[in-house]
Amino acid sequence: MYNKPLNGIIAIIIACFTATACAPSSAQMEDTGASLRAPAFPLITIDPYISAWSTSDNLYDTPIKHWTGKNHSLIGAIRVDGKVYRFLGKEDIPLEPILPNAQYEPWSAKFVTEKPNDGWEKPDFDEASWKSGQAAFGTPNTGDTQTSWETDEIWVRRAFEIEDAYANSDLYLVYSHDDDFELYFNGEKIVDTGNRAKSNIILKLDKSLIKPGQTNIIAAHCLDRGGLAYVDFGIFKESDIKPIFGESAIQNDVKITATKTKYKFTCGPIDLKVEFVSPLIMDDLDILSRPVNYINYSTTSNDGADHEVQIYFEATPEWSVNELNQEVEVTTGQIGNVKYAKSGTIEQPILKKSGDNVRIDWGYFYLATQESDSKSVSIGDFVSVKEQFINEGTIQNEKKQLNAVMSKKMPVMSITENLGIVGSNSEYGYVMVAYDDIESIQYFGNNLKAWWTQDGKVSFNEVLQASADDHKEILKRTNSLDEQIYNEALNVGGENYARLCLLAYRQSIAAHKLVRDNKGNMLFLSKENFSNGSIGTVDVTYPSAPLFLKYNPDLLKGMLNPIFYYSESGKWTKPFAAHDVGTYPHANGQTYGGDMPVEESGNMLILTTAIAVKEGNPKYAEEHWETLTTWANYLMEKGLDPENQLCTDDFAGHFAHNVNLSVKAIVGIAGYGKLAEMLGKKDIAEKYTNEAKRMAREWMKMADDGDHYRLTFDKPNTWSQKYNLVWDKLLDLEIFPKEVAQKEVAYYLTKQHKFGLPLDNRRTYTKSDWVIWTATLADDKETFQQFINPLYDFVVSTPDRVPMTDWYETPDAAQVGFQARSVVGGYFIKMLE
Repeated sequence: MYNKPLNGIIAIIIACFTATACAPSSAQMEDTGASLRAPAFPLITIDPYISAWSTSDNLYDTPIKHWTGKNHSLIGAIRVDGKVYRFLGKEDIPLEPILPNAQYEPWSAKFVTEKPNDGWEKPDFDEASWKSGQAAFGTPNTGDTQTSWETDEIWVRRAFEIEDAYANSDLYLVYSHDDDFELYFNGEKIVDTGNRAKSNIILKLDKSLIKPGQTNIIAAHCLDRGGLAYVDFGIFKESDIKPIFGESAIQNDVKITATKTKYKFTCGPIDLKVEFVSPLIMDDLDILSRPVNYINYSTTSNDGADHEVQIYFEATPEWSVNELNQEVEVTTGQIGNVKYAKSGTIEQPILKKSGDNVRIDWGYFYLATQESDSKSVSIGDFVSVKEQFINEGTIQNEKKQLNAVMSKKMPVMSITENLGIVGSNSEYGYVMVAYDDIESIQYFGNNLKAWWTQDGKVSFNEVLQASADDHKEILKRTNSLDEQIYNEALNVGGENYARLCLLAYRQSIAAHKLVRDNKGNMLFLSKENFSNGSIGTVDVTYPSAPLFLKYNPDLLKGMLNPIFYYSESGKWTKPFAAHDVGTYPHANGQTYGGDMPVEESGNMLILTTAIAVKEGNPKYAEEHWETLTTWANYLMEKGLDPENQLCTDDFAGHFAHNVNLSVKAIVGIAGYGKLAEMLGKKDIAEKYTNEAKRMAREWMKMADDGDHYRLTFDKPNTWSQKYNLVWDKLLDLEIFPKEVAQKEVAYYLTKQHKFGLPLDNRRTYTKSDWVIWTATLADDKETFQQFINPLYDFVVSTPDRVPMTDWYETPDAAQVGFQARSVVGGYFIKMLE
C-alpha cells in the first residue's frame, strides 16, 4: 500500500468529494459492544506516548487525560439551531503557579538524606546544617530533576512567603513523588500516601494553614522503594479564564469493543453518535503501527423536524510537550486533500528524555480532516475560537502560525464542520488524531524510526493520506476483528471475561512501540507504564504474552528479540536473562537496579516454548539455542529452591525459597526439553524432561502444606497463587500431576475477598493478570468464573479512575499502584487453552 506513487494516493483521496462520501456508513457505525463502567475509557491509543483516556462515566465530565494523568485535552461540541452542547472533554485551564514547582522552574530548598532530628517538619526547626539544593530531587535524568537523590530516603524543607493579595484566594498544592510521601504545611501533616508513586496531584489547601505575608514552611519526606525516585511540589491558584462551553449534552450510552469506544448523546433535538477508533489490527503490522486514530460521528433528528447543525473538535498543544513551560509552534497546512493543524516544541529534543512520568516533546501532533467546503481548520486563542463557534457555527481564521508557552497562554487547534440541515437521515463525518514522532526508539546507540515508515521510505504525509484513503476499509476490518475477539472470549470464559478482554486489548498493545533494528529484525518494545519506565522488561513481556500468542506470535518474538540480542551480542554476560534493555525510549542496556535470575530465565524459556507450540515448529528456538541452553542450565542449578531474590512481584520485596518461582524454573526446564524434542535432540529432551519431573516431585514434598502448597518452602501455614503452573497445562508438558493444580484451585476459593483472590497470605492486594492465570488452572468454566466475577466487579467498581490497574486491594477495589500497563494482555490466557 505504501509503495503507491504519491500522486496516486492523492488522486484516490480527491475522489472522495464530500465529507459524507468518505464518512462511515450507518452499518459501519454499529451499536455493537459491551456496556460497562470502565475505570477509564480508552479514546486514543497509539503507543506509550500517544494515549488519551476519559476518566469519568460521562465523556464530558472530566478533561481528557494521558495515562500519566496529564491533560491531553480534546474538546467536542455540537451547535444545534444556534445552541451549543459540549459532548467531549471538559475545559480545564491550567492552574497558575504562585510558588512554581520544577515543571515551571527549578526551586531552592534545604535537604538531607539521613534521618534528621525530631521536629524536622516544624516551622521553627533549625535547618542550618542541612544541604542546599535545587528541586526537583530525584533519580538522575528523571523528569525535571536538578539534584540527584540516590539514597533510600530524603527530607526536604522549602521556605517561602505568600503575598497578602492571595489571602482570600483558593490555593492548591501540586505535588509529585516516587514512592512513599508525607508532606507538612507549617507543621501540619496534609499528605501521607503510603506505598504509592503519583504525579501532579492537586490538593486544595486549608486557608487556616496559610500565613500571608509571613514565612511559610513546606516540609516533605519521601521513601524510595526501588526503581525511580522523585520529589517536587509547588502552590498554584486558579486561572482567571473561565469555561466557554458550559452546557453539556446528555450521554445515553457508552459501549466498548476491542478497537473502539462508542458513545450516544442527546443534544436537544439532535441525537449524536461518536466513536473513537484505534486500528490495532494484529495481522497487519503496517496498519497496527500507524500513528493515526479516528473519531467518527453521526447526527440525526430525534423530533421529526429539520435542524441546522455544526460540529466542533479541538485539541491543545499539551499533546506535544512534556511540560507546559515548553514553547510550542502551532501551524495549519494541507497534504493533498487532507487539511490539518499541528503542534510541536520549538526545541525538538529528539529522543533526549527517558523515564516513566515523561511525555513526548519532539515530533508533531496533528488534528486532521478531509478538505471540504463545509469544514474549517483553525488555530487561535483558547477563548476567542470557541466564542466564534458559539456565535457563528464556524471559525474563519486566517492565522497560519503562532508560538506560545502554554503556562502563560493556551492556544488551540480546531476543526469545524457545517452539517447543514439535519433531519431523519443521518449525517456522517470523522476527524483524525495523529502523531509524527520522527524517531521512535534508541536501540543500543542507534535511533530507529517507527515500523510504518518502512525504514524511512514512507513519509508521515503519505501515511496520513493513506489513513484517510483507507478509512472505510479499516472500519470494516476493525468491526470484523471486534466481533471475532468478543465471540472467542465469550465462548471460553463468559460475558464478564469477554468484557475484561475488550477493555484490555487496546491498553496492552498501545503500551508498546513497533520498530525494526538495523538488520530488519522486529522489535516490539514495551514501556513499563506507571511502574518504573523500563523498556523491554522480560517480566512485563511474560504476563502480556497471551494476547500476542493468540493473535500474532511474531509480535511476541519482537518482544523477546531485544533480550536475545543483549546476551548474544556479548553486551550482557551473566548466565541468566536480563531484566530489561533500558528506560523507555532508550534501549541501550539494563537500567533496573536488581537482577531477577530465575524469573527472567524461566520467562524466556517458557515463552520461546509457547511460540514453538503455537507455530508448530521450533525454528525461533533453534536460532537462539545456545542462549536458551545457558539459561536452562542455570535453572537446573539454581531453580528448585531459589536463593534470596526478586521475582516479577518485586513490589513484595526480596525473599528466598519462593515456591511459585520454583514452579517457573521447573516449567522452563521442561519447556527446554520440549523444544529439544521438537528439534530431534532426543537425548537432550529426555535429560531435561526427566530432570523437570524429578524437580517437580521434590517440589511437591518441600512445598506440601496439607490442603495446599506453601508460599516459601521453609514456612508452613502460608500460601500463594501458583499462576506459573498454567504453562504446564497450556503447553501439555505433564510435569506436575494434575491434582496439584486442582488442590490449589480448591484452596484459593476459600481465600477470596469481595473483589478477588489476594496474591498470597502476606497482604490483601492482588495482581489482576495473575488472577486470570490462576483461574485458568480450573478444569471447568464455572470454577473459572468464580475467580473472574469478583475481578470484573473490581474493574466496574474501583474508585480510582485511571487506565486499568493490575495491582489493587481485594477488600475495597482501591488501586495500590500501576496503571495503563501492557500486562493486561495476560487476560487472554484462557483463550490459549
